[in-house]
Amino acid sequence: MASVRSILLVAAFAGFAATAAIARADEANDYPTSARSEYVFGCMKANGETRQSIEQCSCSIDIIASLLPYDRYVTAETVLSMSQVRGNLGTQFRSSEQAKGALDDLRRAQAEAEVRCF
Repeated sequence: MASVRSILLVAAFAGFAATAAIARADEANDYPTSARSEYVFGCMKANGETRQSIEQCSCSIDIIASLLPYDRYVTAETVLSMSQVRGNLGTQFRSSEQAKGALDDLRRAQAEAEVRCF
């Protein structure tokens, strides 16, 4: 039963990742305001809650949004969250090639944002 569920989860994730890969990143406004706000709040928490950090963190999510389609961003954020789950499910998210690809895309976009904004 667990292996069937695992296969279904991996298949669903692969389908989601494939769909997200097709999305285009040229729409700078495809990130909902709530997603941008969550990013900025988390970024500010990590970088000091100053006026300068508001500017830098806002810049950072704008750069990420210009480089990474929102669907791919959601996939990477989901992978980050699910990879912290213990057991078989978390292992699947830590070891899947699709998961690694989504994380790599996010990390490249974050690195570019770091260079441009901080």
